[in-house]
Amino acid sequence: MIATTAMEEIVNFIANQNPAQVLEFKASASTKKRVFKLINKSKTKQLPKKEQAELDSYLVLEHLMRLAKIRAYQILTLKLKKIE
Repeated sequence: MIATTAMEEIVNFIANQNPAQVLEFKASASTKKRVFKLINKSKTKQLPKKEQAELDSYLVLEHLMRLAKIRAYQILTLKLKKIE
């Protein structure tokens, strides 16, 4: 998935709020369980439209958070280099 300008703006906004907390963020156990359930279900049969849309939204959010974590790491790394 290619990051759009809008996605980049959102990623930068999230990453700049508190980069350390962004890096530490993990989805809840219940969210992980639901996502894995949808993924496994999609491997064995076609999901109903509502569940496919739910899975698609989880995948977009996961991508967004990965980008935010990368950006947060870059922000923290730059701050450390400035201190040195």
